[in-house]
Amino acid sequence: MPLLDGLFYSPSVEKSFSDTATVQAMLDFEAALARAEAKTGVIPSSAAATIAANCRAEIIDLTSLATATPQSANLAIPLVKQLTALVAKQNPDAARFVHWGATSQDAIDTGLILQIRHALNPVISDLDSLCDTFAKLAEAHRATPIVARTLLQQALPTSFGFIVAGWLDAILRHRTRLLALKNHALVLQFGGAVGNLAALGAQGPLVAKHLADELLLPLPTVSWHSHRDRIGEVGATFGLLAGSLNKIAHDLSLHMQTEVQELAEPSAPGRGSSSTMPHKQNPVACAAILAATTRVPGFVSTILSVMPQDHQRGLGSWHAEWQTLPEIVRLSAGALHHLAALAPNLQANVLRMQQNLELTHGLIYAEAVSMALAEKLGRAAAHEKIATACHLAQTSNRHLREILSSQNDLASFLSPDELDRLFNPQNYLGSSSAFIDAILEAARSRQLQQLSAKG
Repeated sequence: MPLLDGLFYSPSVEKSFSDTATVQAMLDFEAALARAEAKTGVIPSSAAATIAANCRAEIIDLTSLATATPQSANLAIPLVKQLTALVAKQNPDAARFVHWGATSQDAIDTGLILQIRHALNPVISDLDSLCDTFAKLAEAHRATPIVARTLLQQALPTSFGFIVAGWLDAILRHRTRLLALKNHALVLQFGGAVGNLAALGAQGPLVAKHLADELLLPLPTVSWHSHRDRIGEVGATFGLLAGSLNKIAHDLSLHMQTEVQELAEPSAPGRGSSSTMPHKQNPVACAAILAATTRVPGFVSTILSVMPQDHQRGLGSWHAEWQTLPEIVRLSAGALHHLAALAPNLQANVLRMQQNLELTHGLIYAEAVSMALAEKLGRAAAHEKIATACHLAQTSNRHLREILSSQNDLASFLSPDELDRLFNPQNYLGSSSAFIDAILEAARSRQLQQLSAKG
């Protein structure tokens, strides 16, 4: 449904998974294979040149390719047939060397690996943009008090900057995981019919090395036709990213509820409007992120379910990966794209954050008071006294500060000045500032690594 592409996908990543891009990635394999075999003397250099010159998706009949694919159950067979015919028109002798010593799975798997590698660039770019935005937000709001909630209930004060730093910390980990895919999972697939390159004789390993060099892909120890842990790693890595994006969007949308109103998506004419309720401003970016990432775990499950593939090539299980893995990448990238666009324009309502801290009439400071009193009475006794005071505050609809001030037996332990300190959220943020510093330092290290790589 192309009408929904803008809602669920990233324009920059979609380029990597178009029909043309899919075909071109497989043709890149075929061109690189011909050049690698020419370097080792397996095929004539003239044949390799003619083959490579015809490995262009724009001269492939995609309609005929789609029509022929069901008859062979994969794209590679009809694609190689078309390529061979194109080469034959220019050099009949070269045509017999097309796809020499390779198998369909080599072209399809390596083509998919090339597509994912290409898609990683805009994904990393969006991750970097999001990291930069979250770092700025964490720094700007490191001392902005906000309600921390556990089990959807108000718990203790924290800072908005600390919450954002937690998001940033997760995104930094995902960035590391995604970059690691380039070495661990995005590797050449080349094994011939059953993985041992028998058709190339003793030249097989050397051809594989040159092929990997041509495609700038790591060379694995052996082909991995039916060992799908690398595909599983890619799917799971993007699945983890989608999970964190879902968590962040879910948090954002909860902060945006009418009854909370601590955050808001940017307003613009028509953005988030309702077809019938003029007052509505719906969190549309969060909706897109949640819708996309909610679908990803099911696809990851499919990828993991088809890992045990039959013998030297799976029947149906391998085929099930072809649309599933790209969809995991596309949906995750789309959600990331929306979040990276939303984050710089996120509206923080600091006044509402302060107001929400007082919704429980001081009960949110109960732990702080209890811990201070425990230093003088012991934890159990202090906890019991403050719990009783909390119950009284709730049943009498009075502020906990007022209840504590009226209890003479606590006056000798908690002075008015001490109570003022304990009922100030700035004084119960724990080590959040130190944790923020550590996360921001990690973010700065990432920026330095980027600059070093560019230099």
